[in-house]
Amino acid sequence: MGDTQSWTAAPAAAERARSVLAAAWSCAVTAEGGREEFVGAHSVDDDGRVLLQVPEDSALLAAAICAPRGEPSAVLEFADVAPVPVRNRIRARLWLAGWFVPEDDHLAFRATRVVLRPPSGAVVVGLDEFAAAEPDPLASAEAQLLTHLADCHSDAVERLTRLVEPDSLHGAVRVQPLAVDRHGLTLRIERTRAHGDVRLPFHTPADTVADLTERMHVLLTQAGAASCPRPLQRQRTDGDG
Repeated sequence: MGDTQSWTAAPAAAERARSVLAAAWSCAVTAEGGREEFVGAHSVDDDGRVLLQVPEDSALLAAAICAPRGEPSAVLEFADVAPVPVRNRIRARLWLAGWFVPEDDHLAFRATRVVLRPPSGAVVVGLDEFAAAEPDPLASAEAQLLTHLADCHSDAVERLTRLVEPDSLHGAVRVQPLAVDRHGLTLRIERTRAHGDVRLPFHTPADTVADLTERMHVLLTQAGAASCPRPLQRQRTDGDG
């Protein structure tokens, strides 16, 4: 379920795809030899090329060596998982189709197609755009930033709901920080049987954690000057009357 708050100042698809790559700790690879999951085994070049370390006995290594050069032979899948416990924690999925080339002690992946799938629907990202884009400057720190906000500053999160249109808060039982990037903060609004996301854009992009601190202070100041929304409803439990 979507909400009515305007989604302004959001990262482009290519930037978001590169951010998913930068923050992902694991990837799934589907190739002729089957499907394998790799954890902490990949790195990313400046142009978005994925380098994968695989065991010598991996079926993927054999498939890469034997595959016809230049023909798409594998699909890499990365999941963008919210660091804060919320419903539907997968914020987006990223697929790279292409082929592997053995290089020294690793496999280098050459993509022929890049597809990003956020909740709004799949988007094909141009290869030149993907190579030229840079990950969001907050991508590597996002998980720590959001968990700190949720665990230590829940009062600030509740105060930020003053910036949310009342219709989006109707029936809300919990609000959690879902995502943050240089352009804004996204809140997940959970209801008893549904949820929606609302974006609070920054007045200007934040390129460092110090910038983000200032942008958050601005949002909180704006929230302090706004009228108070209706309080969140309590989730009913078996012990409630």
